[in-house]
Amino acid sequence: MWRDPGAPADSYYEVRPECTDVPKTKFRIKAGKTLSARKWQAALSPEGQLDIGKTLSRIQRGGIHPSIRGEVWEFLLGCYDPKSTFDEREQIRKQRRVQYAVLKDECRIMFPLIGSGKFITAPVITEDGEPIHDPLVLQEANLGKQPTSSAVGNGLDVVRTDRTLVFYEKQENLSKLWDILSVYAWFDKDVGYCQGMSDLCSPMIILLEDEADAFWCFERLMRRLRGNFRCTERSVGVETQLSNLASITQLVDIVMENGPDVPRIPKEVKREILLNLHESSSSLDLPEDWEGAAPDQLLLQLASAWNVDLQHLVK
Repeated sequence: MWRDPGAPADSYYEVRPECTDVPKTKFRIKAGKTLSARKWQAALSPEGQLDIGKTLSRIQRGGIHPSIRGEVWEFLLGCYDPKSTFDEREQIRKQRRVQYAVLKDECRIMFPLIGSGKFITAPVITEDGEPIHDPLVLQEANLGKQPTSSAVGNGLDVVRTDRTLVFYEKQENLSKLWDILSVYAWFDKDVGYCQGMSDLCSPMIILLEDEADAFWCFERLMRRLRGNFRCTERSVGVETQLSNLASITQLVDIVMENGPDVPRIPKEVKREILLNLHESSSSLDLPEDWEGAAPDQLLLQLASAWNVDLQHLVK
């Protein structure tokens, strides 16, 4: 039976000619399955309410056409209630754009480079939130006084983000990414800026032309993911989780080589290690360049070596 292989979507995200090793996207635009602009409009009532059930069903079957992806994501990320009307969404959009402008102005008072169309690749604060007094940093920022911002996005991450795309050949797009990350760091002081956020924010900028709309989409996404970037009593950030995972990998190697009783670990500590691994196996998204074992693999290896019944442990 013949099946439509679908059309590739690579042309919507143009890659720089010199980047010849970029893998092709596996996503295919399939007629009758992919949510198209026509199907999207048909899912909206005359007043603008969205049939979210029908829309999600279509997305699950064939994804979203790149031409409407930004508009659809605003609903999927919770920027707008599916029951809202065109007029209500327009009012919310205007209010949010004003709110973003206010936030950006507040940031600009403390760090004038924000919104200037420029950005710097050097951090202006330490990891402890203290201002950096390096004159070279101040010269790059083109400031006559010490920057006092407690949270400014790292420009090094900005220039590394999706660098194979033609989109980021334009200085204005790099600056927009830096501005949004800087404003978010000011907006959410508990999290600030962490490595990895630029990769999450980049699609919003590519898909949504207005900077304020992209910011609020990113903010909605971070509501779901901020726990991965923030260290609290109940949760630890991604970098800490990966560091712990690397340490447990070393522990597994020792146990596999020397037997279950080396090193000597109390039964309560073994139980805690296994429970943490069980939680990480479902909550931690490993980066593509992670070369170690996955949490579920380590969990099975240690549980087997220590003769622990996992089903009984995780009840």
